[in-house]
Amino acid sequence: MLIRNVSLLLGQELDYVNTICVRISDKYIETIGKNLQAKKGEEVIDCEGLLMIPGLINAHTHVGDSIAKDISIDTDIEAKIHPVRGLKQKILKNSDTSHLTSFIRSSCLSMIRKGITTLIDFREGGIEGINILRRASSGIPIRPVILGRVEFYQDFKSIKANSPIPESKNSDFENLLRNCDGVGISGPNEFSDSALRYFSKHKKIRAIHSAETEESNAISEKLTSKSETRRALLAKPDFLVHMTYASKQDLQLVSKNKASIVVCPRANGALAEGIPNVNLMLEAGCNVAIGTDNVMINSPDMFKEMDYLWKISMGMKKKRLSPKSILKMSTVNASVLLGGKVGIIQASNIADCIFMEKHAIDLEPMHNPHASIVHRASESTVRAVMFEGEIIHGKI
Repeated sequence: MLIRNVSLLLGQELDYVNTICVRISDKYIETIGKNLQAKKGEEVIDCEGLLMIPGLINAHTHVGDSIAKDISIDTDIEAKIHPVRGLKQKILKNSDTSHLTSFIRSSCLSMIRKGITTLIDFREGGIEGINILRRASSGIPIRPVILGRVEFYQDFKSIKANSPIPESKNSDFENLLRNCDGVGISGPNEFSDSALRYFSKHKKIRAIHSAETEESNAISEKLTSKSETRRALLAKPDFLVHMTYASKQDLQLVSKNKASIVVCPRANGALAEGIPNVNLMLEAGCNVAIGTDNVMINSPDMFKEMDYLWKISMGMKKKRLSPKSILKMSTVNASVLLGGKVGIIQASNIADCIFMEKHAIDLEPMHNPHASIVHRASESTVRAVMFEGEIIHGKI
């Protein structure tokens, strides 16, 4: 397929190119150039008036709770989503598997229409939870990166005693990792230092919630005399999620350990838990990506997430974030978590792309393409979505 006359956000810097050609071969971007000539028999598509951007990466989701949208909206975070006592866990355990599967599938379809081609999901429920997401996304053109979890948590007594993971659970973790892409750890306050170090030995993706609330930070200090983030880093995570209450020292330590951060500002706001200081994260040299978090709390819409982050950061912190930097968080920066083959339009990368209507009523005139996408774009401005070289939503 040869795409002609398209505008493009190119490469790792999302450089705007007004008119260019892109050749797609199988599921990859083969060549990008000004005057590419069509090969014999090649499909040629004129994309005058369209802006081609990388498919969005939703870097933190909990799609399993799609069945529980807006239940108990006035309760606090512990009552809603605590991994042991939360209402969410009760709902998941008492819901019919077919119903869970159906609503997860609906969330995946919703994401596709909004230009999300990859999601990274913290999947509760052990292997059965993993299999539910696999069944739900089967046949849907979206890429679920599944971080599994064994339903085992340590109490405060075990954490204070620095008790290791029981031998009886080792085989459960090994079996879990054979069935998914990595481990999504609930948080440092559910595990001892010894247990967190155990997770660090596994070679697949490692991620962990950290410093989401002031209370969770205080619990960590009380139990261990260490910050939640300092303890989270014992697991040697590829990325930490939330970091809403991470200190400057914590962020510098994250940067030193070459771990990334995934922020979920709308979910934090909906839970009345504050807003992550993304400016401080960037100043510390952290790689920052964005996720939409629990579907029960928040719609899986990265356009809304980017718009919210841009405006609330300036309103609360009195410092400007550039629209390009936020768009990079949803594409290029998130690509770092997955090996760099998605989320960037460049030769040899997987052809996951969104085609935006440059002349859409909400976007035209598009004086600043990055700003237009971050705080004006929506599902209605998406002409088409490409996944692995195939148009899977809309038409060009």
